[in-house]
Parts: sequence; C-alpha cells; structure tokens
Amino acid sequence: MAYVYILQDRISGRYYIGSCLELSKRVLRHKRHTGGRTTSRGDWQLIRYKGCSDIAEARKLEKLVKSYKGGNAFKKIIAGTEDDLERWPSG
Repeated sequence: MAYVYILQDRISGRYYIGSCLELSKRVLRHKRHTGGRTTSRGDWQLIRYKGCSDIAEARKLEKLVKSYKGGNAFKKIIAGTEDDLERWPSG
C-alpha cells in the first residue's frame, strides 16, 4: 500500500504534502530532519494521511492535493470536512 500524507510544522504552521510506500518510516525521517525538503527546519507532525492502492495513484493524489494548497479544498482536507475526496484519517 502507498500513502499520501500531510505534515504540519508546529512552529510556523506550514504544511508539507508527500507520498511514500512506508508511512511510519517516512514520517520518522521528517521528524529526524533526514527527509528531503523538511531537513533543515520545523517540528513536523502528521495531521492527515490516505492509503492508495499503489505509488502511482498516491503520486497522482499528491499532485492533486498540492494543487489545492492554500484554497478551500485544502482547508476542508485539513479540517476533515472535504466533500470531493473520501475522508482522510488524522495522523
């Protein structure tokens, strides 16, 4: 199974959206600052994730969610009240 996930920096409030095959290991890498764009800063917390059938589907959904960033659809995903996507579990 693959995952799309959303992290939030507890310090700045910024969001990071990513996809991976092993969610727990990937989130741990972000928290240890050894994971890509989150390496140099932040206190990252997993706030939402969604399972996908494969990594191709996860990357497609990741791209879609990134296109929502800053808009009402993204706010609905964060709040757990989105209408157009299945409910996302909290982190």
